[in-house]
Amino acid sequence: MHMQLLKNNMVVIFDRMDMGPSNLSLPNNTCIQEPSQPPDCTAHSVVYDVASNAVRPLLVQTDTWCSSGSLIPNGTLVQTGGYKAGDRVVRTFTPCDDSSCDWIQLGVALGERRWYASNQLLPDGRVIIVGGRRAYTYEFFPKTDANAATFYMSFLKETCDGYGDENNLYPFLHLLPDGNLYVFANERSILFDYNRNRVVKEFPVIPGGFKRNYPSTGSSVLLPLWLNGDALPVAEVMICGGAPYGAFNNSNYKRVFVPASNTCGRMKLTDPDPKWVMEVMPMPRVMSDMVLLPNGEVLIINGAMNGTAGWEDGTNPVFNPVLYRSYLTDPARRFVVLNPSKIPRMYHSTAILLPDGRILVGGSNPHEKYNFTSYFPTDLSLEAYSPYYLKPRVSAMRPSILSVETSDGTVLYKQVFSVTFQLNQYNPGNQIFVSLVTPSFTTHSYAMNQRLMFLEVIEVHQLSTYAYKVTARGPPTATVAPPGYYMLFVVHAGIPSQAVWVKVV
Repeated sequence: MHMQLLKNNMVVIFDRMDMGPSNLSLPNNTCIQEPSQPPDCTAHSVVYDVASNAVRPLLVQTDTWCSSGSLIPNGTLVQTGGYKAGDRVVRTFTPCDDSSCDWIQLGVALGERRWYASNQLLPDGRVIIVGGRRAYTYEFFPKTDANAATFYMSFLKETCDGYGDENNLYPFLHLLPDGNLYVFANERSILFDYNRNRVVKEFPVIPGGFKRNYPSTGSSVLLPLWLNGDALPVAEVMICGGAPYGAFNNSNYKRVFVPASNTCGRMKLTDPDPKWVMEVMPMPRVMSDMVLLPNGEVLIINGAMNGTAGWEDGTNPVFNPVLYRSYLTDPARRFVVLNPSKIPRMYHSTAILLPDGRILVGGSNPHEKYNFTSYFPTDLSLEAYSPYYLKPRVSAMRPSILSVETSDGTVLYKQVFSVTFQLNQYNPGNQIFVSLVTPSFTTHSYAMNQRLMFLEVIEVHQLSTYAYKVTARGPPTATVAPPGYYMLFVVHAGIPSQAVWVKVV
């Protein structure tokens, strides 16, 4: 399952087209005719209205199985690749407030088939598309005469363990504040200058002997960026979970489900001599999602404790999410085990942050087709996980944004602007923070373009008994905050407000 939150609070959801008809018909008797297949008159994509809990079917013309995507600066979702007839296709979805918008399949084709590739929005508004099965290249969208080609990336070839058990698919990409791209695949990582097609630096191998990318699927986040004036912030990556070498072949061919990794690695990429610092999770995890919460904490949710990604290749689901508090100095106190779900969310499950601070969790299908009677059945439900900061007992300490004092909701780079908010119980011992969070494109335990930054706060001023104004400075550059739509939160005592959408330009 693939999910993308849009600037109008709708969520686009889509999945494979070759697993049989869905239970939702396309409107107006519309059908898709795939070669050598019967007509399919059902939807394999929807737009979900969170507020009304309603869906509207969307028409996808070619298979989006195991594809990638990014929001571009105007808020349009650019979705790339997929399977068979869809593996070189570029599709767009532009949000609307009625029922007029649908998928548009562009006439321009990708330079190479992109199946299990990764995308990252760049400072100039382009999207870089990296890798895929048997695709050791990268390319850009939109294309110009200067970048119409694909570019060979030897690192992708070097990190491939073999067909089916590559352990370098869906490589983790993070745009760093200096404009270079961090690329992690298998157990290695590099700092990459995509403009000059050269490796700037190779980082140490992550310790432990575990593979971290599909099908030994771990997850990765760039920890929150703390902004202060024009200085580039410290950039630190965190990678959790995975499986040992050979785990996929063991599960797929021998039906032996080896334990997943229980380790996370953190590395400050901007240090002169970066080193991995390893930590131990409360339980092993593979196929888990890592979601940045608006207060800077990390939620680790979904997944299994044995096996790998793939059909019938994982077992022993992890029902308990884990909260990771990166800011605590004592590693023993950083992980907190949370209340469990009752639904196994394994292969093809997904989780994204919503503007109200909840986590939308959905899907799970470890089977080649729909299978609702298996021990780990196909699950097409959605549920919302509510973090502790949404509990009624802390509601008085939750800020409520009244206005963002910018022109048309636009935040300019380096702009000083103010946010007025209501707070019924202000604790002067706690600072007020303003965070910006990108809406990520999430699939296969990897949230593409996920990014959180805390803006420089200049002052906080009390306006009345319960009203306050915080003045902050916009991000310094597009390398720190690529242009586009962000959720803006005010955070007090670790408790975030609901978000307001702003456009950073």
